[in-house]
Amino acid sequence: MRVRVRLFARARELAGRDEVVIEAAEAPTVAALRGAIAEQVPALASFVGRCAVAVGGAYAVEGDVVVEGAEVALIPPVSGG
Repeated sequence: MRVRVRLFARARELAGRDEVVIEAAEAPTVAALRGAIAEQVPALASFVGRCAVAVGGAYAVEGDVVVEGAEVALIPPVSGG
């Protein structure tokens, strides 16, 4: 299956693109998806763990399964004052 992950803000800058496409034999968990992103885009390896992951418009936790066709986004932490 193919999972398209949209990248925003600093994640997009580090990756040099606005999405990552992950190929998986079966529906991955959010944790497995993070690992695949880090492997495919080494520039995100130390950053991906600090980002939130949204699946289908809702924040997801590590054990959630990402189904084919789901809208997935990697959302960097926000800072400011």
